[in-house]
Amino acid sequence: MAYENIILEKDGPIAVLTLNRPQALNALNFGIRNDMEEALALLEIDDEVRVVVFTGAGRAFSAGGDIKEQVATAALTPEERAVRSAKAGTPWTWQVANYRKPTIGAINGLAYGGAALLSSCFDIRIGSEKTSFRFLAAAYGQANSTWSLPLLVGLPKAKELMFTGREVFHEEALQIGLLNKVVPSEKLMEEAKAMATLIANANPIMVQGIKQLLHHGIGIGLAERHQIERDATSTWMRFVNPSEGFKDFIARKGT
Repeated sequence: MAYENIILEKDGPIAVLTLNRPQALNALNFGIRNDMEEALALLEIDDEVRVVVFTGAGRAFSAGGDIKEQVATAALTPEERAVRSAKAGTPWTWQVANYRKPTIGAINGLAYGGAALLSSCFDIRIGSEKTSFRFLAAAYGQANSTWSLPLLVGLPKAKELMFTGREVFHEEALQIGLLNKVVPSEKLMEEAKAMATLIANANPIMVQGIKQLLHHGIGIGLAERHQIERDATSTWMRFVNPSEGFKDFIARKGT
């Protein structure tokens, strides 16, 4: 399916979703959000797709929210904003954060504001020497990333980045956990697809189940997290035969 504001490509079990407004540094307008929501909903029920990689066209991942749209929205009355919010339904960043399948962000340039929030919702982030982040919500009289960023960088660092809105370059982003890996820019998509292939080669039920366990365990005690994992062995885990995985592993080791 063709989209106006994104490019969607599938290569076997890997889908690549590219933000495609390079003339506007891939600013996140309603069009991008709507196209992403539709594409992700279709990919989630596509059994062939096991991993989704996100990136941006041109020299930026995304400059963040579209300023023109934000100004227009700010001019609305509180009642009009409430109606628009109700019509929008579930926030699109929550759709990404709570996505059933694993997600990888190939952050090919700056990721500011709403794009920094979006980046913090991916399961894995890979960057290059061109990658940088800014969490700018406070500067615009808003709040976001308070629920996602602390899980990546810890509470004190999250406070610093959100209070100041300063730029975080790739070296620091890697050091604090905002990036999983940094590679040369010309190798970024190659590395993202290589990691996606490793994930796609694993049992999809287990990968998606482990993701769910990790997310459910946030904010609860160790004993409760242990019990959730034990409970999983009698629910979704029982549909997976470990011996098949062992056979695959042994076959690979033998080659």
